[in-house]
Amino acid sequence: MQFVLEKRAERSNTIALVSPLIAIGLTIVTMSILFAILGKNPILALGVYFIDPLTDSYSLQEIAVKATPLVMIGVGLSLCYLANVWNIGAEGQFLIGAVAGSWLAVKTQGTGAGYWVLPAMLVLSAVAGALYALIPAICKVRFGASEILTSLMLVYVADLFLDYMVRGPWRDPAGFNFPTTAEFDPVATVPVLIEGGRLHLGAIIALLVVAATTVLLGRTIKGFEIRVVGAAPRAARFGGFNSNQLILLTFAISGALAGLAGIIEVAGPVGHLQPGISPGYGFTAIIVAFLGRLNPIGILIAGLFLALTFIGGEQAQIAMKIPLDVTKVFQGLLLFYVLACDSLILYRFRLIFPSRKVSSGAA
Repeated sequence: MQFVLEKRAERSNTIALVSPLIAIGLTIVTMSILFAILGKNPILALGVYFIDPLTDSYSLQEIAVKATPLVMIGVGLSLCYLANVWNIGAEGQFLIGAVAGSWLAVKTQGTGAGYWVLPAMLVLSAVAGALYALIPAICKVRFGASEILTSLMLVYVADLFLDYMVRGPWRDPAGFNFPTTAEFDPVATVPVLIEGGRLHLGAIIALLVVAATTVLLGRTIKGFEIRVVGAAPRAARFGGFNSNQLILLTFAISGALAGLAGIIEVAGPVGHLQPGISPGYGFTAIIVAFLGRLNPIGILIAGLFLALTFIGGEQAQIAMKIPLDVTKVFQGLLLFYVLACDSLILYRFRLIFPSRKVSSGAA
């Protein structure tokens, strides 16, 4: 007797819808066991993670702040994944966008520049993110290099470049030798939407990105092309779709959105450039994209949920002394279960009883 995975005759839409819920349920069960191993009450810990942040207005704002970069990056990644190309380096594109936009903020520091600075920073960061993402895309199209490896390796290049800039040329002379730039001028910061909180204009931009991508995928020829090339490459070739051009386009859009998220994070909640501006938004956004079923609206919901884990993890660290790294464990488990449950969309478990062969000897 053995279990085998048998390919389904057709894709199950029901399982496709419930798969993320199954993954979340399995993750919560696993985390409950982990909390018990750590000597914590699982019910209380889960309450701090998922209930307490929803009962406080400031925490709700913080959830929106955390969700903003996750949603923007996740939407961009979904375009790549729908086209069956794999951008794993959104973290690096996020950092490069932050550096590029911060360059203008540093150069105009104290010069009395006008309100054109912030829009120019947003454009500069998006262009930088797109160009950085095009490096692995061009390597794939021109040389056949794996976009997974090249995009991932470029993350470390971006991280070290940011670290060099804030420890060297851009270090604030009045910053007590800390690796950080000077605080950005007001014209170089993202406006706050609610006085006394940190919710900023970037949340509105994220919603506009979700709306625009929904229209792109559902109402345009280019969106149809993205979905066809990813789902049926052979049919796409017969239809005259150019897969190489689509690789470049999806990587450019994905990089632009990641870069834009980078400068919004720096010019919004942070207010200056420094190492560690990202708690891993570019990698967490991969979970967001798959948990949201590569659908912009689903990604918005998934982004809010993952942002809840960030805020809940911080509160659990304070209230219950639970290590903050447990949040990363939660997110890693969630990705594992999402991918595992997704296999049920195309395959099903089947129990096989091998037939017993009886050998007959000569009389």
